[in-house]
Amino acid sequence: MASVTASSVKFSSVSCLIKQNQLSNLKKASLSFTGNGFQSRRLPVLRFRVACAAKPETVMKVVDIVRKQLALPEDRDVCGESKFSVLGADSLDTVEIVMGLEEEFGICVEEESAQSISTVQEAADLIEELLEKK
Repeated sequence: MASVTASSVKFSSVSCLIKQNQLSNLKKASLSFTGNGFQSRRLPVLRFRVACAAKPETVMKVVDIVRKQLALPEDRDVCGESKFSVLGADSLDTVEIVMGLEEEFGICVEEESAQSISTVQEAADLIEELLEKK
């Protein structure tokens, strides 16, 4: 995950300007490039995601719930990048993980949002977003 805190981002001879007031509720962004090295060249379409990472304690709570729900041993490595499917979760397990998260954090996750969660980090980010709206 990445976060943008400045109003401009520079990559050597390439610069990108993002106005700070455009960052709230930003889901996707497009970049236009200017610079001497790009005058006659076509650039591939670039896509990136700007998002705020959840607090470490939120990620750890999600990890604990996932471990408990999937009955994973303590020595099994589970981190923010861990995918539920790689950990052995099927669709029913994922639903039960979401229910456990709702109970633990006192939130309600819409079905559409629940279906888009595939990693521990995505779950933690969604929780932070929902708690912020409360």
